[in-house]
Amino acid sequence: MEYQNSQPRVGSVPELPVAAPIGGGRTVIAEAAVAKVAGIAARSVPGVYSLGSGPSRALGAIRDAVAGADHAAGVRAEVGETQVAVDIDLVAVYGTPLHALADQIRAAVYAAVEELVGLQVIEVNIEINDVFVPGPVKPPFTVEARPTREAIQ
Repeated sequence: MEYQNSQPRVGSVPELPVAAPIGGGRTVIAEAAVAKVAGIAARSVPGVYSLGSGPSRALGAIRDAVAGADHAAGVRAEVGETQVAVDIDLVAVYGTPLHALADQIRAAVYAAVEELVGLQVIEVNIEINDVFVPGPVKPPFTVEARPTREAIQ
C-alpha cells in the first residue's frame, strides 16, 4: 500500500516535528498495521468482550500466554492506495444492544484508522459471533475461625 501524506494530521497524538523533505520517497502501510489500529479501537468500545471467532479466540489465548496480546486478532484489513476496508469478528457482552454496539465500534474504527493511518475508511463490516454471559458472582473466600481448643492438662 502506498500513501504520500501532503499535510500533517492534527489529533490527540503529539505532533511530530516536520522536517523539510530532502527527496522523494514512498510510505508503505501493511494490512497488519491497519488491522492492529482497528483492533485496538474496537476493543476500546464498552460492550466488546473479545475479538475473533471461537477457534481464533482459543488460538489467541494460547498466543497471548506465550508471546503477549495480538491486537489484530479477529480483524482483517484490505488496504488500497488511499482507502481501506475493515472486517471485524467479535463477541459482545450480554445486555449490550448489539446494533448500537456495532455503530459505536464502526465510529471508533473510522476515527482511529483515518486519524492514525491517514487512509480513508470505505467500510467497516462487523460480525457478532457470540454473546458472553458472565457466570454467577461467587462470594469471596473467607477463612472461618476455628473453634479454640483448650489445652489438656
